[in-house]
Amino acid sequence: MKAFTIGWLNLRRVFRDRVGLFFIVVFPFLIILAIGAVFGSGFTPVVGVVSGGGELGSDLVRRLEETEGIDVRTYGDREELTTAVERGEAEAGLIVPDDYDDHVRSGQTADLPFLSRPAGAGAQVALTVEAALAEQSAALRAARLVESEGLASFDEALGRARELAPTVPRVEVEETVAGGDEPLGDFDFGAAQELVLFVFVISLSASSMLIESRRLGVSRRMLASPTGAGTILAGEAIGRFAIALFEGLLIFVVTLMLFGVDWGDPVAGIAVIVVFSVVGTGAAMLMGASLHNAEQAGALGVFIGLGFAALGGCMVPIELFPPAVATAAHVTPHAWALDAFDAILREGAGIAEVLPELGVLAAYGAALLLIGAAVFRRRLTAPPGAA
Repeated sequence: MKAFTIGWLNLRRVFRDRVGLFFIVVFPFLIILAIGAVFGSGFTPVVGVVSGGGELGSDLVRRLEETEGIDVRTYGDREELTTAVERGEAEAGLIVPDDYDDHVRSGQTADLPFLSRPAGAGAQVALTVEAALAEQSAALRAARLVESEGLASFDEALGRARELAPTVPRVEVEETVAGGDEPLGDFDFGAAQELVLFVFVISLSASSMLIESRRLGVSRRMLASPTGAGTILAGEAIGRFAIALFEGLLIFVVTLMLFGVDWGDPVAGIAVIVVFSVVGTGAAMLMGASLHNAEQAGALGVFIGLGFAALGGCMVPIELFPPAVATAAHVTPHAWALDAFDAILREGAGIAEVLPELGVLAAYGAALLLIGAAVFRRRLTAPPGAA
């Protein structure tokens, strides 16, 4: 009971620190929300259109409006459209000139200016616009051929071509993810990356409380009471574990409820969080026992946490790494945790399928806990001058 009391007090100290509470409760979701804004499936690019009128120009705009995956907005003139694209209100813009109909009906080439920014979804939108143009061009070429053969007027042939267009066989394209049966949004795996990153970073940051307890002599005063060193060690470890587990489960539940992240098998996902929290606990115990002041823990915690996260695939997916770097990434526990989440999210794996990854993480956690506990016990029982 004493060990759990010490752990509970450590958790209460976290919630009393408003700055720390912001980084635990608010900041992770700001990052995840930013990822969702970029990669989330709910993003629909806006295509601005300036149409000069005419039946063919209106037909082109209608085809764009019927295209799935884009939102078409009409602007009054080129200047207004250019401003919208520059400000990011529209990912791209298409200008249909006033003489578009005249040029097309006479068999001439019509220029349709396309506006987009160098960065963003402009390149993808350009492909969508080209597809709509190609669809209209097919009907126009057919109508012009019929007209050239003297079989019907251009308008009559165009109307007939539009009627027959839906009956023409089409090529269907289906996207699948290599190694998985179901497509996975980058937002889902991005949430897993951020969960692993923040559980580890928050754990290292929490080591500062352990250092302060040592520096202020709180741990030694507890040792002077009828409380053994093992109980104090267990209590401090429980406190670090509670903080890491709280962070992991908070991200898991909130992203599931608010952002619709599909975590796959919840039992397997929570098992990964629990075991990785043990890894964070061991790292926090080792850092808290080794460093001399909280400022060192704050600086090194962020540096080590972000460094391991970058190498372990929390910022860039490991599959994008060169082979040698991908192999080196598995020196970190982050890579093993993300391998487990990858199997759960992409392949629908259950807890049995991720047991190898869980075993490696458990070994990491046990090793760090044993080393951290040994260093902390030595400092706790050393003479005051040596501590």
